[in-house]
Amino acid sequence: MIKTAYCLPMLLALAGGAQAQDKVNVACPQLSADSGLAWQHKATSDSDFCRALRSDGSEAFGLYIANDTPFKPSRSNRAEQASIDGHDVTWYRSEIASQPGVEARETLLELSDGRMAHVWIQAKTAAQLGESLQQAQSMRFQSARLSIK
Repeated sequence: MIKTAYCLPMLLALAGGAQAQDKVNVACPQLSADSGLAWQHKATSDSDFCRALRSDGSEAFGLYIANDTPFKPSRSNRAEQASIDGHDVTWYRSEIASQPGVEARETLLELSDGRMAHVWIQAKTAAQLGESLQQAQSMRFQSARLSIK
């Protein structure tokens, strides 16, 4: 009986972890198997916040999925043309006032359910920016979630 009492909380924690992982798999896009990244996910009733983390815990990139986004791209900040999940995107330069040496990029994708995915990257070096851009561009959204626009 004592062993059962100690095992039950552990089993419940493991089951909760599996359920949480299932929610991440549905809410966040699929990462490339060789990326070495793992999602950290937080949700509200109408949005999903996903951070792609490296093994050291640092953020490679993040994305916010909601009906609307505060990010409004400016044509003058266009940086790179690319593709995410087979759809053309434009990456826009952005600045972080408190971190002037950081290379930052942002883009928007419209999902098939009408929500917007705002993707951002913050990198300390040009090499890290290039790696994070490749990793973000290798994301695959779950079937039929991404629309063409």
